[in-house]
Amino acid sequence: MTTSFIPQKFQFMKEILDDMENNYLIWHTRVLEAPCEQWTIVDGKKVLMICSNNYLGLANHPRLKKAMIEATEKYGAGTGAVRVIAGTMKIHEELEKELAKFKRREAAVVFQSGFAANFGSIPQIVDKGDLILSDELNHGSIIDGIRLSRAEKRIYPHRDVATLERILETDAKKFKKILIITDGVFSMDGTIAPLPDLVKLAESYNAILYVDDAHGEGVLGEGGRGVVSHFHLEGKVDIEMGTFSKAFGVIGGYIAGAEILCKFLKNKARPYLLSGSHPPGVAAACLEALKIVQENPYLIDKLWENTRYFKKELQNLGFNTGMSETPITPIIIGENKPTKELADMLFEEGVFVVPIFYPMVPKNTARIRTIVNANHTKEDLDFALNAFEKCGKKLKII
Repeated sequence: MTTSFIPQKFQFMKEILDDMENNYLIWHTRVLEAPCEQWTIVDGKKVLMICSNNYLGLANHPRLKKAMIEATEKYGAGTGAVRVIAGTMKIHEELEKELAKFKRREAAVVFQSGFAANFGSIPQIVDKGDLILSDELNHGSIIDGIRLSRAEKRIYPHRDVATLERILETDAKKFKKILIITDGVFSMDGTIAPLPDLVKLAESYNAILYVDDAHGEGVLGEGGRGVVSHFHLEGKVDIEMGTFSKAFGVIGGYIAGAEILCKFLKNKARPYLLSGSHPPGVAAACLEALKIVQENPYLIDKLWENTRYFKKELQNLGFNTGMSETPITPIIIGENKPTKELADMLFEEGVFVVPIFYPMVPKNTARIRTIVNANHTKEDLDFALNAFEKCGKKLKII
């Protein structure tokens, strides 16, 4: 790879990056020059975007922009402090109250991002002498949160409840606390956690059950309330984590649950204690997004209508979409080189997607991850499908 002068002490970085380049593992980031919408401008080219997490098409919604502008004019551009010093404004408290109401929980605590919510909360909930049981396909923020804790960990095969139960039978009595943690919707495969079975195991072994529902909210459950609502398990899951950066179209993460849990995290979780709070405009936009989702259930219906059509037609073309049960629809190719070539060819055809490689997914499962949103028209989806068919045949993937 071409680079500028490299100090000797950083040569190891060049060697690693060269190896990644040779194995098609380097990220070549494309740049948006217009809002995140179904059609946008990327690297100077008008393209159809089917790779963002903007499930409900809210990222450029006029009500969100208006709320952000008005809050900025009222409160200013930033808070100038962390939440516990001078960074809690009325709009932050309003957001947490509305969020708890939406999730039908006693309380909620908002973090700077979903990553910060997991990274900051997990190490406070478990410690040395405790045990964490984690699905092998859990998000990287969960993995890093586990590493930061001093608890022992056991990784169980994806959605393998039988293996999880055997681990509990063998090890449960050896530890003070047990934490079972899982994605609600798995971000690279689109599969859904077997939550009813996990609830039963958590109850049987007095374990804390923690669900990362970043890709479930605005997508699953009554009014988009997420995977817990989807399975009618309200009150059965101890900790619900979510994000505002996907279906809600803004930024921020949160934990929802018992009041004692949220009070505990507000006094213990370091990202909350030691990072500046959200600009008031961000909090106001998040609050407005919550209102829009509750007022417009048709958005979720349209998301699923588009998802079913697009997924079925991809499968009919002969693409491998894995075991996806949600709008996250992977096109699994396996090898890195043809996956990158497919993404590049699709871009030339006017369809913006990105190749996903290890370590985001297991080795030899490289893929294009597609996500349609509620604003896509059938004409948009047919445009993308035609491009996938043309490029897939040219590369002999289908």
